[in-house]
Amino acid sequence: MEMIERLAFYGVRVVIPIYIAQADEPGGLHFTQIDKGTIFLWWAVVQSLVPMFSGGFADRYGYKKTIAASVTIKIIGYLLMATQRDFLPFLIGCCVLAFGTAIFKPGVQGTMGRCLTKDNSAVGWGAFYMLVNIGGFLGPPLAHFMYGISWAAVFYGCAAIVSLNYLMLFTYKEVPSGTTDGGPMRVFVTTFRNLWNLRLLLFIAIMSGFWLVLMQLFDMLPNFIVDWIDSSTLVTTFHLPEWMLQQNSLRGPQIAQEWLINANGGLIVVSMLLVAYLFSRIPRVASISLGTLIGSVGLMLAGFFTSGTLCLMGIAVFTLGEMLASPKMNEYLAVIAPPGQSGLYQGYSQIPVAIGWGYGSFLGGQTYDQLGDKANLALNYLRDNYQILDVPRTTAMQKLCEVTGKDYSTVTDLLWSTYHPGELWYRFAAIGVVSAIAMYFYGRWVARRFPASIASD
Repeated sequence: MEMIERLAFYGVRVVIPIYIAQADEPGGLHFTQIDKGTIFLWWAVVQSLVPMFSGGFADRYGYKKTIAASVTIKIIGYLLMATQRDFLPFLIGCCVLAFGTAIFKPGVQGTMGRCLTKDNSAVGWGAFYMLVNIGGFLGPPLAHFMYGISWAAVFYGCAAIVSLNYLMLFTYKEVPSGTTDGGPMRVFVTTFRNLWNLRLLLFIAIMSGFWLVLMQLFDMLPNFIVDWIDSSTLVTTFHLPEWMLQQNSLRGPQIAQEWLINANGGLIVVSMLLVAYLFSRIPRVASISLGTLIGSVGLMLAGFFTSGTLCLMGIAVFTLGEMLASPKMNEYLAVIAPPGQSGLYQGYSQIPVAIGWGYGSFLGGQTYDQLGDKANLALNYLRDNYQILDVPRTTAMQKLCEVTGKDYSTVTDLLWSTYHPGELWYRFAAIGVVSAIAMYFYGRWVARRFPASIASD
């Protein structure tokens, strides 16, 4: 069920930055990068904070019921996104989808927490993460095919895919949560009461930095690839087929950004179980710390140069860091969860996602709008060097090519050497490094403060 849900989700998620904000995307919304950051901010808040409560409700009222409700809500969200092109209605559609996703996750992950034991949790969560990423891996090529038909087809197709989980629910046998909590008010009280735990709060604060870095792969890197990355060498070297290419590129054949990003999901699918096995004996917080550091280096490598080869290598390094950190977060929260509160603690796992993704969306939107958006930089160049104003953002590059007499690729190189957009990744890598160091010291503090804790083994 999670694999099907992720197939639909990433079918939208990996291409939606282009749909929302890419200036030269035919049929796109052509919002600004700041608008995109605002949409992702609210998306993050809804999708990541609602599980604080839906996790407790899943424990209390049953995982199967919450999954069924979430599928219905997600379908409505996809349909709204397919039909709404103004900012506020489209934002509402994104938030509805986020709300459905927020209800879905605690039900599935709460089931995992109840079914795994201390001895098999590392490999179990690794297998779960691998299957999730099979869906994530298949989503981008599906999206590439569907937006070849139309952008609306992407959203309609994903609504149809997620509806398959109605059928999967017939195969799901309810897993008792073990909770004895009472009605809705008791659930709310339990949610807030259990949150005020110093070890949990520190973990949430540090993991927020990890998620801020992680989400830039899906929020900012897609636009950066379309704007700046030259993957033509990879296309010719490996004789890539037409269905992997961006057909409307003015720089010649380029790998579609969703296929480059998809290296992340593909590598997780083929190597997650091996990585989980090899690192299963490393303390959880140490694995998270190392993974955050490696992921930060990978993100920097992916976006600091214009080479498609180096971008792909950066994504691979980033993916290794993600495999070391992300599953361990869910595993850590599962093993420290009190009896009957597995869904609640998996809901807590979304709080750092909300903080990191939410603030990262705001920061990323502002940063990319000023330092990385090629259309905006083209407008700046026209203003500063030719005193040309009032050029639409959607035609900025064409106008710059016209006035300089240079081709699209040469103008891109001109803007890169003038404005150095790759430097925008410095601040995100720095946040990741600080989070990795903080997680290292957190692990030492846990080992001293809770020497008998299962989390410190």
